[in-house]
Amino acid sequence: MDVSQVLESTFSPVASARQNAEQQLSQAAELNFSTYLITLAQELANEKAQPGVRQAAGIALKNAFSAREYTRLREIQSRWLQGVDVNTKKSVRELALQTLASKDTRAGQAAAQFISSIAAIDIPRNQWQELMPALVENVGEGADHLKQASLQTIGYICEAEDQDLRDSLVQHSNAILTAVVQGARKEESNKDVRLAAINSLSDSLEFVRTNFDSEGERNYIMQVICEATQSGDNRIEASSYGCLNRIMGLYYDKMKFYMEKALFGLTIMGMKNQEEDVAKLAIEFWCTVCEEEIAIEDDNAMAAAEGSELRPFFKFARIAFREVVPVLLHLLAQQDEDASDEDYNISRAAYQCLQLYAQTVGGELVQTVLGFVEVNLRHADWHFRDAAVSAFGAIMEGPDEKMLQPLIKQGLPVLIGMMDDPVVQVKDSAAFALGRICENVSESIDPQEHLRPLIGALFGGLSSSPKMAGSCCWALMNLAERFSGDPGCQENPMSPHFQESIQRLLAVTEGTEADNQLRMAAYEVLNAFVTNAANDSLPIVAKLSEVILERLEKTIPMQQQIVSVEDRITLEEIQTSLTSVLLAIVQRLEGEIKPAADRIMNVLLQILSSVGSKSSVPDTVFAAVGALANALEEDFAKYMNSFSPFLYNALGNREEPGLCAMAIGLVSDITRALGQLSQPYCDTFMNYLLQNLSDKSVSNQFRPAILQTFGDIAQAIGPHFETYLSVVAQVLQTAATVTMGENAAFEMFDYVISLREGIMDAWSGAILAMKTKPQILMSYVESVFSILSVIAQDPNRSEALIRSAMGVIGDLADTFPNGEYANYYRAEWITHMIKETKSNREFQGRTIETARWAREQVKRQTGNAQAAQMS
Repeated sequence: MDVSQVLESTFSPVASARQNAEQQLSQAAELNFSTYLITLAQELANEKAQPGVRQAAGIALKNAFSAREYTRLREIQSRWLQGVDVNTKKSVRELALQTLASKDTRAGQAAAQFISSIAAIDIPRNQWQELMPALVENVGEGADHLKQASLQTIGYICEAEDQDLRDSLVQHSNAILTAVVQGARKEESNKDVRLAAINSLSDSLEFVRTNFDSEGERNYIMQVICEATQSGDNRIEASSYGCLNRIMGLYYDKMKFYMEKALFGLTIMGMKNQEEDVAKLAIEFWCTVCEEEIAIEDDNAMAAAEGSELRPFFKFARIAFREVVPVLLHLLAQQDEDASDEDYNISRAAYQCLQLYAQTVGGELVQTVLGFVEVNLRHADWHFRDAAVSAFGAIMEGPDEKMLQPLIKQGLPVLIGMMDDPVVQVKDSAAFALGRICENVSESIDPQEHLRPLIGALFGGLSSSPKMAGSCCWALMNLAERFSGDPGCQENPMSPHFQESIQRLLAVTEGTEADNQLRMAAYEVLNAFVTNAANDSLPIVAKLSEVILERLEKTIPMQQQIVSVEDRITLEEIQTSLTSVLLAIVQRLEGEIKPAADRIMNVLLQILSSVGSKSSVPDTVFAAVGALANALEEDFAKYMNSFSPFLYNALGNREEPGLCAMAIGLVSDITRALGQLSQPYCDTFMNYLLQNLSDKSVSNQFRPAILQTFGDIAQAIGPHFETYLSVVAQVLQTAATVTMGENAAFEMFDYVISLREGIMDAWSGAILAMKTKPQILMSYVESVFSILSVIAQDPNRSEALIRSAMGVIGDLADTFPNGEYANYYRAEWITHMIKETKSNREFQGRTIETARWAREQVKRQTGNAQAAQMS
């Protein structure tokens, strides 16, 4: 293999050449990992190689140590730790460090990323102990390009997500700080080096808590950062404000002195900076202040109720609002009329901060904001009209509703009138402000007085410009949700407007000339209206189903008319939107959908037959099929012969994990709906589910869902589940052995809890299925109590897991009512677990009820055993 040629091909514009090169690299890594690492590390360090080749070598090396899946990542780490000899490791590390000194900055940056990948494995295990000292020395004595690359390396190491590495970096805090503070000082003349140092300092802040606890060190760090905000280089200033944001988030309790002496004035000045990137990060500093103070007030309210220690609370936002809020209001008027919805500019940053400020200080800022609104609402310059409307919407969450209600009653007609403004940006902001009112203070809207003009204005805006689609649709969805009334109500405030709203939404979405973004947004509103329809509107929903089905049917022949990727994307978006509305209709009509069921299944089967691979449409189709199965129950059986091939294919399609996950959930839906009628399909279901469990390439996220599906199948087919019980029991026993290590990542904790929930659901289903044949379960009782004991003794438990465990305890006792297993039920951990669950006030009522029921079953189990002994 010509390594230079292969590496060069990895960034070829020709897809086949890239894929071939990546395949060769993958094969070389599998064939001999040590040789692969040495070869690429030599190419990375080769000063005579082309810059692109060196960069590609670094990327390939980094990728050799990367994986999204936790299990795969551990395998890769094990290969480095056990599969690569000491000399090879030494050479690879030295070559990587050597490359940091290269004048080729791309090679140096690639080396920095590669070094951070190795460091994630080595540092937690106290290996490569010379790395940090070497990086510190480079920053202190190296040339500028070496300083920059070394600081970038420290930054990459510090921003890594590996929990083992993050825990280990604390012991290196002195070395990290020495390097980054040295590079960040105002004495550093090279701007690029200083920028890299500030960025790395920001990444390292979480690991230098011990240093931050020292007043002397903290003062020096804060001095260096504050000086950097005045450096005159926009990049450094922006990065410095970003650094202050992180400090406020991590060390709020130590910020009182610095806020009084420097940060208040610096950040106000920064918000007024003419460079947008600097100003945005200065604004975000106050966003962070507000977020912290909101969290502290919540934490302290809980702590006060529990009688525990309160967090320090300095009320920075409240003290500063008279100076900060006027600046934010002024910045709201700096809109860019060409900005897209995704652009995060200074005006949007100011709006976000004003929202947070309102949530933090409540009614105290209302008068300041209202003063701005009154002055600018009729301003000749649309920027100020837009800012006034936006400011009013921004304060709709935080102040007391009683304070807001008179303002809204007075301001609502004005806002509705602003929907006729000649400038689309102002109309869009008015629609969004109306959405905020609907979301947060809907009680202030009088259905008799306001709903008709409000709905009319929003539909008018929806028809006037696609740019307003998002805001108008969001406001309409909030209206539908807030005025839906009680579940199952005969009528609600939206009922008089329901039919006209449906007709207008259908008009907006009709025809091929409609803007696709507008059409999709309108279909989302249609979903919301259907979902929240009162009973008196159900006949309209039933008629709507005919329109939606007709539109879906018309999309089938359109598959033959596709001539471009854009055509395919548009068609799939239309089919997905229509199927989503159909799903909402089925869920709302429930059993009343039966007359349309044949037509629904026919069109859904046609869509599944016509869409190509990698399409996202089948996900929504499967959800609609699941809803139809739930609505029809046993009557769904007649569609299974036609539908099951698609379901089987999806269950076996591991290349599309989203579709496979939907299929697993759909098996649960269908078996619950069909009950015993699902038995003819269960052999195939079980084969696919067991294959997915045994395939190591399948993501861990599938496994809990598969176990839960076993339980649903068992409950559906009852005693017939005996066919699968021994295999399923073996799977559950193996799954029960999966535990969390001492230093396990958060994802592993979450996975183990979910896995145990699946185990409990599976056992619950199996126990209920075998209730008429309890002797079949006897050989598995010990295994069930074994995993229950593990759950009881592990403090890492979810409420869902505890509820499932209570159910299994009760189900098993109920299955053996004569006290056959009383000895198990007399265990102290059983009593303690049930008592703890019953007395937990934070648990839902059904969890507590399940625990009470389990307790009654346990009492009966032990009581009957005692009676049997006495007789």
